Amino acid sequence: MIPNILLVEDDHLDIIHANRVLSQVKLIHNLHVAKNGEEALKMLGIGAGSEEAIYPLPEIILLDLNMPRMNGLEFLSIMRADERLKNIKVFVISTSGDEIDKELARELGVSGYIEKPFRLNSTTSKDSFNLHIDLINLKSA
Repeated sequence: MIPNILLVEDDHLDIIHANRVLSQVKLIHNLHVAKNGEEALKMLGIGAGSEEAIYPLPEIILLDLNMPRMNGLEFLSIMRADERLKNIKVFVISTSGDEIDKELARELGVSGYIEKPFRLNSTTSKDSFNLHIDLINLKSA
């Protein structure tokens, strides 16, 4: 089965960059893109418009924090309250280095917090390395 990855990102250049980074792993995958938290919730089957839901659910969500309409932390809070979604791995990929944002994200159960620019081969980011391992594990599953 080809894994689904949901990228929640509003910046067009960051979407292109994330797709390039994911291709480095040579993982055949379906990349779904939501431009904000509201779109992402619909894609996960929550709320109005949920007929657009991704099936099967994504194995990994890559989440920006600073987006219009609904930011990443608001999205994450709603997502984690849904029993079907609480175990999906979420990696925050954000320009925010704010310690409060990092702490709130960790409290909401993120698997990692990666500051942009997004790289998988970073030797200084344990979270970037963990995402890389998770993607490799998807490849071999």
